[in-house]
Amino acid sequence: MKTLLSSFICCLLFFDTSAKDGYGLWLDYSPVENPQLKTQIDPLFSGFFFFGESPTYDVIRKELDIAGQKMLGKTPIYSKERLAQSKVWLGTREQLSQVLGLQQQVDIRDLGEDGFWMGPIDFQGKTYFTIVGNRPIGVLYGVFDWLKTIQTGAFDPRLQKSDSPKVRLRMLNHWDNLDRTVERGYAGFSIWDWHKLPGYIDPRYIDYARANASIGINAVSLTNVNANARILTTDFMKKAKVLADIFRPYGIKVFLTARFSAPIEIGGLKTADPLDPEVIAFWKNKTDEMYSFIPDFGGYLVKANSEGQPGPHEYQRNHAEGANVLADALAPHDGILIWRAFVYSHELDEDRHKHANLEFEPLDGKFRENVIIQVKNGAIDFMPREPFHPLFGAVKSTNLGIEFQITQEYLGQATQLVFLAPMWEEVLRSRTYRPTSASTVAGIIDGSDSGQKLTLMAGVSNIGTDRNWTGHLFGQANWYAFGRQAWDHSLTSAQIADEWIKMTFGQKPEVLSKINEILLGSHEAAVNYMMPLGLHHIMGWDHHYGPGPWVTGGRPDWTALYYHQADSMGIGFDRTASGSDALGQYAPELVNAYADPNQIPEKYLLWFHHLPWDFEMKSGKTLWEEIGLHYDQGVKTARKMKESWSSLESEIDPERFDHVRQLLAVQVSEAEWWRNSCLLYFQTFAKRPFPEEIEQPEGDLEYYKSLRFPTAPGIRPRW
Repeated sequence: MKTLLSSFICCLLFFDTSAKDGYGLWLDYSPVENPQLKTQIDPLFSGFFFFGESPTYDVIRKELDIAGQKMLGKTPIYSKERLAQSKVWLGTREQLSQVLGLQQQVDIRDLGEDGFWMGPIDFQGKTYFTIVGNRPIGVLYGVFDWLKTIQTGAFDPRLQKSDSPKVRLRMLNHWDNLDRTVERGYAGFSIWDWHKLPGYIDPRYIDYARANASIGINAVSLTNVNANARILTTDFMKKAKVLADIFRPYGIKVFLTARFSAPIEIGGLKTADPLDPEVIAFWKNKTDEMYSFIPDFGGYLVKANSEGQPGPHEYQRNHAEGANVLADALAPHDGILIWRAFVYSHELDEDRHKHANLEFEPLDGKFRENVIIQVKNGAIDFMPREPFHPLFGAVKSTNLGIEFQITQEYLGQATQLVFLAPMWEEVLRSRTYRPTSASTVAGIIDGSDSGQKLTLMAGVSNIGTDRNWTGHLFGQANWYAFGRQAWDHSLTSAQIADEWIKMTFGQKPEVLSKINEILLGSHEAAVNYMMPLGLHHIMGWDHHYGPGPWVTGGRPDWTALYYHQADSMGIGFDRTASGSDALGQYAPELVNAYADPNQIPEKYLLWFHHLPWDFEMKSGKTLWEEIGLHYDQGVKTARKMKESWSSLESEIDPERFDHVRQLLAVQVSEAEWWRNSCLLYFQTFAKRPFPEEIEQPEGDLEYYKSLRFPTAPGIRPRW
């Protein structure tokens, strides 16, 4: 009996449900260990007073319950009538001013609908810690910010803080299909169980909403931009309504992708011509029906005339004519139409880098006021590094939003640790020189430089049914970073990394230091061992997993040779006036600087120039040598990341430690694969020896070229 009991206890320990598996994200609320901090916050959890009632206040109470139990081991106390005996006040500016006459003390009207103020208020001889918003959702954002200060050890009851988002729409774009597959998804299936909706509500939906609200995300597009028209049928409206009802108290609006050919596919019409009266009536009636189920429906996201998706060009109409018919249907409901600028045609004999500008610049000012053109951060397609898209700065009278990719389609997918905040920071802080010399990409999309009022930052979701949500535990850092940068793009990557590490792994100095180094060096490492010095689009075909600089066949702009253009003379894509002149789509200041290969930042060198293998770099090395050094440095950094993580074994819980340890080993192997195969391939053109300073590439090029990956996740569905 004793042996059986011992075995049973061992099994219980093995299947310990309290084990850290990543499900809790950055909201795990570890126990407060700092005695001084605990002394400060413990009394506060003994008296919360809400100035009014709201579904959002209800979710705040639930969040405080979770945080109180986990951080302090106590259930918060809520005072309903004993205002003077409470410790923490929560409410809107209007509610507080009506009850207490405190309008002047906490006047936050300039902070907008989502803004909040947090700090001490002195009233009738006592001090109350107070969180005030212009709306209840602002109070929720303030509460999450307050809990973050506790988790990161930064809470000070004497300090005051006011904050508000710089961008109005902070949106996750899910590329989820109705059959629960996820295009370019690397963390399992879609979390939306359309079959069981609307009858069954997965608790995961609530945790998803909590996580998004905690970082300020306020909009979600539920479905793939390669849209299925069925999502706009009555049956699916009923399902989407359930999700909208769950998300509403968390300040999140639901958007859906609209297939341009829906009038034909679900409307029974013979055309989808946007100027046809029956098509106009279809979109109006369908949109009115949508709002009957979801009164605060956000609007539609559309991908049209791109990669085989239907659009207005089939009817000899332009993108403005196509977008405006949907925008007009949404306008009476204050809905928004988001129209993607990711368009390119094999019929247009121009550098793909130029296509979006060629189509959208002539239409500037012709879109409705409730239309946002959603522009990828770069002109090609979420490459490991791209110069900012030339539409930012070229368009002056149309709302522009930016689209980042959180899921790592071209950055190692879910097998690699690549922190994307430095890449996004680089893009957002890039100077466009339009409309003024000081204008930046961030200033265009937040309206401070462009003057636009309708603003958007969207991120392609990396979320799935994997227990830890993102496949790779560190993929959570990218979800977190996107939300934080969408809220405040002035935050640095280092600040965001510091927050996420403390909220996820605690505040031990060694842990913080080493993981911070891993995070902040990971993007540059990936660029180095994948596509250094401006090389791009040299990944495996279709699945985009691993290297494929040899890829040929089919559409030229789907091949690697189209982009790197390696030959016996040199390597790189000439986009100057002597080549495709895509550089000419930027402001003259950038044209002048980037046209000279000796002035352009070397990180963009081969993006804009085709140069000889012996071109002298700033280091004094030849271009061929510098390419080899970059590839090799990427591998060495990946190895260092693995070693640094291994040194933390005693500081990290076993489950998460081993998860990351194994994936870092995979990453090192894949970094070596990228380096070896790319350098062996490019050597066939360069005809030069590898630099002596680097670890010599191993293997046989034909072996690397023969590799196939039929089970790679995220392969684009074909229909």
